[in-house]
Formats: sequence, structure tokens, C-alpha cells
Amino acid sequence: MFLRSVMTLSEISRLGWRSGRCRCTYHPVATAGRGPGMPKADVVTWSDLPAQTDGEAERREFLGAGASLKHVVIKAGTSAPRHSHAHEQFVMVVEGRVLLTCEAGPVDLRPGMVIRFDPDAWHSADFVEDTVLVEVNLPPAS
Repeated sequence: MFLRSVMTLSEISRLGWRSGRCRCTYHPVATAGRGPGMPKADVVTWSDLPAQTDGEAERREFLGAGASLKHVVIKAGTSAPRHSHAHEQFVMVVEGRVLLTCEAGPVDLRPGMVIRFDPDAWHSADFVEDTVLVEVNLPPAS
């Protein structure tokens, strides 16, 4: 079975993860003073990142060395046809409602819910309300 879990933020929080909305602020000091051997940290706001729009959705992507984080705003009435990704994917609903269909069956995703897909797991979605998602995309293992 491709679908492993659907969790609420409170369930994730019990596992030691922080829950809540993704709100970041830019702090120049976060990138200052890096020297050899110092870990790098980048802090941005979603609005600092360029938006890609297609009329139905607006996407902003924050790229890292081994993963990407995507903020997606999708209009009600939009559908995503059946598709899959070569990578593992986590999707968290921040606002709105999504009727998702996957191999495990239909899932009614609402704010605070997180779903994880194995690589190549198919899914489709109908956005019942204006929806805000945060996606974490991990590249395939090499």
C-alpha cells in the first residue's frame, strides 16, 4: 500500500515536531558571520520567494540541498488529475479542504492534516474550498 499515514498536527506534535502555521520572518543575522565549518541557515518569508501562477494556483518554492518546501494557494473548484511523483512527498493542509483520491481510497483533508506519499504513489485531488498547502518534496534516494 502506498499511503502510509494521515496525521493531524497534534499527533505530529506528540512525536516531538512543532505544530502550527508556517510563518517565517527574514533575519539578516541568520546568514551573517558564517565561517569555515559553520552550518548554513537560510530564513525567508513566503512573500520573499518568486510566485509561479497559472490562474488556478500560486506556488512559491524554497529549495534546499536535499529537499524542497513549497507553499501552494489553490482556488476552490480546481482539480488535479491523477498523477504521481518520483520522490517522497508530504502535504499539509493549512487552510481549506481537499478531497483526495489515492490507492488507499478517498481522503477528506482539512486544516491541520498531513498526508505522506511514497515515491510513484498516484493521487488526484479536488479542491472544495480555497486551499493553502505546504508540501515537502524529498528527492529519490540515489
